[in-house]
This record gives sequence, structure tokens and C-alpha cells, in this order.
Amino acid sequence: MTPEGRPSGSIRDAEADDLQTILELNEAATPNVSHLTLDALHALAAEAAYFRVVEERERVIAFLLGFGPDARYASENFQWFRRRYDAFVYIDRIVVDGDTRGGGIGARLYADIDTFTRERAPLLACEVNVRPRNDGSLRFHERHGFTEVGRQETEGGTKEVALLVKRYA
Repeated sequence: MTPEGRPSGSIRDAEADDLQTILELNEAATPNVSHLTLDALHALAAEAAYFRVVEERERVIAFLLGFGPDARYASENFQWFRRRYDAFVYIDRIVVDGDTRGGGIGARLYADIDTFTRERAPLLACEVNVRPRNDGSLRFHERHGFTEVGRQETEGGTKEVALLVKRYA
């Protein structure tokens, strides 16, 4: 935090040298985000419309990864949006290091992708677990203007997600 109480750290585009650290952040956040290998992360990075990190003291402490509708991405949640909307940016995952969580970094990344999306698409899309229930994430998305547009079971019926959008037009 800055002396004024604002979150510190700079937001910048993810770089190839960041991928190992991003993978470590991702794996520390499972099962809230799905497991990845380094090869899978490289593939996702190549398809991403938005892939930014927060860096603090030369260390990546958070990232957000998003896709446009033309991405080659098999995620069943991404595909749900792709079947219904022509233009959108889909938030695939956001991870904030556990030591810095709750300090406004996630909100800063969401403000950044919000600006990015407004220039490119009429809506920002994502999903949040409702089984198992993620009340913190549901509240966060409601505060940031997202509304539920559907639900679906995933992972062979072991999870259920609320599909959310934030509309700009």
C-alpha cells in the first residue's frame, strides 16, 4: 500500500519471462482456478486478448488472463459465451498472491480490463462457482456491475457456475 492507502504495484503486459512465476501463482490458487502446465500456459498466452500482471518490487504478484471470441480455447465456460455472443472479452482467470490479497489489486486489474474491453466489445464475461459456492467472488462481481445471464454444471457435474456479464452498450 502507498502512504495514501492505495494499492501499490504497476500493471503491465505479461512477458515470457513472467510465465514461470504466473504458473506458480496459478498453482497456489488451485482449486479456485484450474491447474495448468507450463506448456498449457504458453498456449493460453498465445491466444489471450488480455494478459496483464501486477508487479511490485520487481516481483509479479497478480495476473489476469482474458480472451476474445475468436480465441482457440476449449473451456466449456468460454464456449458457453461464444455460442451466445458475437463480441465480448472473457475473463478466464485472475490470481492475486495470497500475501497481497484483499489490498485492492484485483479491483485494479478489473478496472484495467474494463477499460480494455470498453474499447473493443459491448460486454465483459466471466463465471463464478456457485457449487462449491464462492460468496466472496459473487459479491466482488456484483459490486463491479456484473449480472448473471445463466448457469451451467461443469467438470462432469461436480461444479456449477454462474455465468456473468457486464454490459457497456
